[in-house]
Amino acid sequence: MERYKENQLKIYNSLSKKKEDFKPITEGYVGMYVCGPTVYSNAHLGNVRTFMFFDVVYRYLLHLGYKVRYVRNITDAGHLENDDDESEDKIAKKARIEKIEPMEVVQRYTVDFHNVLKNYNFLPPSIEPTATGHIVEQIEMIKEIIEKGLAYEVNGSVYFDVLEYNKTNHYGILSGRKVEDLIHNTRALDGQSDKKNPQDFALWKKAEERHIMRWPSPWSDGFPGWHLECSVMSTKYLGESFDIHGGGMDLKFPHHECEIAQSQTCSGVTPVNYWMHTNMLLLNSQKMAKSTGNFILPNEILSGENDILPKAFSASVVRFFNMQANYRSILDFSGDALEASEKGHAKLMEAVNFVDKIEAEKTSTFDVQNWKKDCYAAMNDDFNTPILISHLFDAVKLINQIKEKNASLTSEDVEELKTTLNSFVFDVLGLMNENSQDNSEKINGVVELLIKLRKEARENKDWALSDQIRDELIALGIQLKDGKEGTTFSVN
Repeated sequence: MERYKENQLKIYNSLSKKKEDFKPITEGYVGMYVCGPTVYSNAHLGNVRTFMFFDVVYRYLLHLGYKVRYVRNITDAGHLENDDDESEDKIAKKARIEKIEPMEVVQRYTVDFHNVLKNYNFLPPSIEPTATGHIVEQIEMIKEIIEKGLAYEVNGSVYFDVLEYNKTNHYGILSGRKVEDLIHNTRALDGQSDKKNPQDFALWKKAEERHIMRWPSPWSDGFPGWHLECSVMSTKYLGESFDIHGGGMDLKFPHHECEIAQSQTCSGVTPVNYWMHTNMLLLNSQKMAKSTGNFILPNEILSGENDILPKAFSASVVRFFNMQANYRSILDFSGDALEASEKGHAKLMEAVNFVDKIEAEKTSTFDVQNWKKDCYAAMNDDFNTPILISHLFDAVKLINQIKEKNASLTSEDVEELKTTLNSFVFDVLGLMNENSQDNSEKINGVVELLIKLRKEARENKDWALSDQIRDELIALGIQLKDGKEGTTFSVN
């Protein structure tokens, strides 16, 4: 269904620094590239926030009826700790420390990455290329950049000439930086670097004797620079110009800036029309980072095996938590925040599960069509998931009113509500119904049994037991309601 024809999507473009109408290069088709993980360690939750948001972007584009080629790479070579001549590839360093093969490191953490994404209900990308699978193409791109006079070889290493490029282009167009400022803020060369200028970055590095990962090239046995792989793979699978490029805000400079310079040098055209960047995830108000030890792994949240959270939380609750903040906003992760999200998630799922039980009436007291338009308007406004969630809770409020016989819907509106609610909750946000029908029936049975036992306790004037059952159910988020027709319950 080509919903995109009736929904004008707006995207905040990091390049223009404003929201723009989204117009794909080819009508009905979207090419999207997102920088994937460097697989030398476990991905922490801050890394996963970025991938989770672009999973929602991918889901919504598919929901609108676009045919999407979503490319997300695996960096399994060439990611230097920094870009000086003494730096070391992160994967090779891990392999050297642990005395194992680099590809053992790659395999271990690629499997872990995929397991995390599976647990958190991610859709797989269309293509997931690796840096090591594209060494030949990277060497060819380096040759082309050298031929165009914008790269030079020194002692077996090749560097991109930023100052030469900046004579006819703007290096810093994405991040808003100026080469003149970069020169002023960079330490002077100490005579040990092969670079002409400190701003130049590696396209190919000659491997020292101790370096395990190496490939033959016209310049030396070595390995590609980190920035190069994304230019090569995005071009190969999406073309010289494509629609969307995404990643974390920390990649804007220098990684994405270097990508633009490399790609534009080779093609002569603007490589990406819409650049999108996610903001940081904090942990207890501090930046989440492995270097400081202030991080939590996604699977530690599911198991509860960590020193940060009071208990385990489900993957769907974590997704729901992430979607309650705009992707361009800083989000603070904490136990209190997750517990609040868990309660909201439970209310949403309880309402979703009740939709099938709504009995249609002759009239509607709620404008379902207008509510549906509001849901689409939220996502069309730069994927504004917090606003979408607020509209979903308008539906929750309605469903609770219907339960209390204070609102009604026609059969057509019941079906529209159900379809739209399921589309946005499950297809777009990717939430999971952990209160499935089977589980709900089991829970209902257990609660009904406890209500029966409580009734017997009250008839026997065992007020202590009666109160204990009520209080312990409240502690589990189950609220009992005593009425003329008996006792009912709701999950809070």
